[in-house]
Amino acid sequence: MHGSLSFPRLHVITDSLDVVRGVAGQHDVAVQIRVKTTDAQAYALTVAALQILRPAGTMCLVNDRVAVALAAGADGVHVGADDLPVDAARRILGPDAVIGATCRNPADARAAVAAGASYLGTGPAFATSTKDGLPPPIGPAGVAAVVDAVPGTPVLAIGGITADRVPVLPSHGVAAIGAFVTDPKRAVAEFLEALR
Repeated sequence: MHGSLSFPRLHVITDSLDVVRGVAGQHDVAVQIRVKTTDAQAYALTVAALQILRPAGTMCLVNDRVAVALAAGADGVHVGADDLPVDAARRILGPDAVIGATCRNPADARAAVAAGASYLGTGPAFATSTKDGLPPPIGPAGVAAVVDAVPGTPVLAIGGITADRVPVLPSHGVAAIGAFVTDPKRAVAEFLEALR
């Protein structure tokens, strides 16, 4: 298991190899491949991303798709409420894989950690437009409640995350999608500065 201190504090969620190239090798950064279409496309993109990220020493996770993560040899997976449960993903990927779970409240957070989650994503911290049908934002206080529920487990805030909002968040780190599209290198620098 990765110690929480060394666990990357900035997770870049993307389906773009340009973004992957832009953030590869940056300290304290992990990449999460999130593909809306097919397993085949998710697999091809993950394999291509790993060719960039692995030599750079950057963690590569796959969003939702446990089979793709396993087949491509990614470092792990992030599962949401509609995906395989954490304990099932852990059985498939083994004891060393990084497995993240999405949680909105302390009870779900404790359950996910008990089931074997390596880290948690919690939110939406703020209102966001990158995903439809999300529940209302939980805000910094909601994030804090999850953090307090699982001492020792890294918690990442997600949902409407911008660099200027990072200082109000009590989490280990943040995960974001839209922030990295135009200038991934600069966005990473701004986020890491804010996380310090």
